[in-house]
Amino acid sequence: MAKAIHSMIRVLDEARSVEFYDRAFGLKVETRLDFPAFTLVYLRNPEADFELELTINKDRTEPYDLGDGYGHLAFVVDELEPEHARLTELGYAPRKLVDFAPAGEVIARFFFIADPDGYQIEVLQRQGRYR
Repeated sequence: MAKAIHSMIRVLDEARSVEFYDRAFGLKVETRLDFPAFTLVYLRNPEADFELELTINKDRTEPYDLGDGYGHLAFVVDELEPEHARLTELGYAPRKLVDFAPAGEVIARFFFIADPDGYQIEVLQRQGRYR
């Protein structure tokens, strides 16, 4: 059986991205691999084995075009409202809280936030299938 181990995104500023993911989601640098043309930084927290791989291409100066194929990363938290307030206090401007109830019953509570490169991140209340 296959096991998901990481997802990769390209970022412009390593320090800015590492700080964001640490402050926002508690992801710490697990491994940093430096090569002549690029650096790979693997971030994780104690909650899961899954890692976020940041790729920093050293010759890149322009923001990446995220295109129309990228969706979002997702994190789950125990208490959504305090997390929204904390991220707001940090100046990260999370979007509004949403109760997703397509058939009248709330099946998910969430909000979105963007990282420094514009990647969208969904933050969900831990409940139901979101654990």
